[in-house]
Amino acid sequence: MVNNKLIKVCGMCEGENIREVESPDIDMIGFIFYPKSPRYLCEMPDYMPANARRVGVFVNEDKQTIEMFADRFSLDFIQLHGNESPEYCRSLQLSGLKLIKAFPIASRKDLQNVHNYSNFCKYFLFDTKCEQRGGSGNQFDWSILHIYKGRTPFILSGGINPYSAKALKEFQHPLLVGYDLNSRFEVKPGKKDAQRIHLFLNELR
Repeated sequence: MVNNKLIKVCGMCEGENIREVESPDIDMIGFIFYPKSPRYLCEMPDYMPANARRVGVFVNEDKQTIEMFADRFSLDFIQLHGNESPEYCRSLQLSGLKLIKAFPIASRKDLQNVHNYSNFCKYFLFDTKCEQRGGSGNQFDWSILHIYKGRTPFILSGGINPYSAKALKEFQHPLLVGYDLNSRFEVKPGKKDAQRIHLFLNELR
């Protein structure tokens, strides 16, 4: 945790890279189980996080598959990036899974229905709207989030890069609990620049 904010690094694939990135500052490490993603994790890395919580990212996946991956990879959170309904989220929650529901944001209207998910999710994740369901490297207009008055805390995602520290420190919201780092900190899809991440977190302090 940095400045009382959760730090999540998403889209990791290689064991040695996970080991390099993992530190006391990293609260969550995300693994993408969506076959169309360039960061798709198709097999178990030879190292998995020992301290950071493990987040599995899924898009419109069936419940049984998610439960299988949650068990196999010892996932602490399930992050849903598709068109999953509140009822579907409720069924996963009743299975004992902790949920993060991602919402693509481009305008104020994209926040209209998020309250329907509040009872079933530990966190929301607000990301840039794009065709590939995240990982676009582009930032949306964070000021849109000032209309969000819900009760579910959110993680900010979408285009956060090594030069974002000043803007992040200036953006304040009572329900903002963390930041999601992904494509802008990569050497290639699925492989992160650990030094760049740690320098950024130092600047964020």
